[in-house]
Amino acid sequence: MAFRFVHTADIHLDSPLRSLALRNRELAELVGDASRQAFVSTVDLCLAEHVDALVIAGDLYDGDQTSMKTARFLAAQMMRLHQAGIRVFKIRGNHDALSRISKQLVFPDTVTIFGGRAQSVLQTAGGLDVMFHGLSFASPKAPDSLLPKYPAAREGAANVGIMHTSLAGSPGHDVYAPCSVVDLHGHGFDYWALGHIHVRQVPPGANTVVMPGIPQGRDINEAGEKSVTLVTVRDDRSVEIEERLTSVAQFERARVDLTGTAEWSDVVGRFRSALEETRASVRSRHAVVRLALTGASPLSWALIRDRDLLLAEAEQAAEQVGDTWVEKLELDLAAPRTEAAEGAADPILELAQSMRADAGSEAFRAEARALVQKMIADLPADGRDFAGRDEAGLNLFLDRVLASGADLVTARLKAGGAP
Repeated sequence: MAFRFVHTADIHLDSPLRSLALRNRELAELVGDASRQAFVSTVDLCLAEHVDALVIAGDLYDGDQTSMKTARFLAAQMMRLHQAGIRVFKIRGNHDALSRISKQLVFPDTVTIFGGRAQSVLQTAGGLDVMFHGLSFASPKAPDSLLPKYPAAREGAANVGIMHTSLAGSPGHDVYAPCSVVDLHGHGFDYWALGHIHVRQVPPGANTVVMPGIPQGRDINEAGEKSVTLVTVRDDRSVEIEERLTSVAQFERARVDLTGTAEWSDVVGRFRSALEETRASVRSRHAVVRLALTGASPLSWALIRDRDLLLAEAEQAAEQVGDTWVEKLELDLAAPRTEAAEGAADPILELAQSMRADAGSEAFRAEARALVQKMIADLPADGRDFAGRDEAGLNLFLDRVLASGADLVTARLKAGGAP
């Protein structure tokens, strides 16, 4: 006999959308609902595999929200598990600590939500005693390691620790209850069910430590397949893990080289092929693709000028491929070498060089920064990240916008048509 459970974390229900909502409402609705559907898939997996428990290692919610729709949704999913006799063991992560609804919901008695002091709960199933150890935080700040607060392993039982932690740190994630993988292995638990970092990690060592990653990506920075972990603990306390796909909408990048294209139909054909190849490689139901168009083509200026038309063509091609969406177009196009070589004698390209020089000046940049900051201040809170989340992000945004602005004016002049 064996004890089996599913381990997940960082579901982030009700995570706000950023730029998607401004570009494509249908895609925004798809991505907005995808985290819920990924959680439904997780519950479906628990039922199909007849597991003994579901472990949620923090950040079931995304933050301070009071959606009754979410309350009803969670109640229904927990009742499905309860009726199947599947226990739920959940800790609160840093985002859960902000949520009002997390403190108001009442779940079946088969759901254990660990509190602010370390707690241990014994479950016996499959002829095996399994001790779950968990600890939640009421505050989103946890600058110190939580590991010293966890009890020693219970003799005679398989021990599972549930912790929300940034480990030794990870790009894009705040420091939260930091600790080392070596110390986790040395604590004596058979399995550590971690959460917080959105990329799957299974660091090697004496015991089994798993960071399952986010079960559903929310934007292009969380690209690739997303999953949960199916865990089997055998009589001898050996542990086997299986990664199981849960993502409904899978973000991917596709690079398309347009070098040598001379007709608009050639361009469409190339990015259609890229979309078909991406769709074929994606196991999730929906592929959400960011197309990067590169290379040198006589059409470069026309493509930059008619970017909106190009995006419409890409979206139509994606629709024809099926279950495929274009999240964004990125253009990094250059004029053919012959045109570039003649640039010194071309008054439009000379104007472009002058515009870039002006845009690079401190005075122009300061004026552009002030305009962007005013726009940010006028937007609602969940729409203010378009220009980055910090000073470095704002500077990158300004670099990109100032360069693309000069390119757009040049493109309109070179390809014809009023700005």
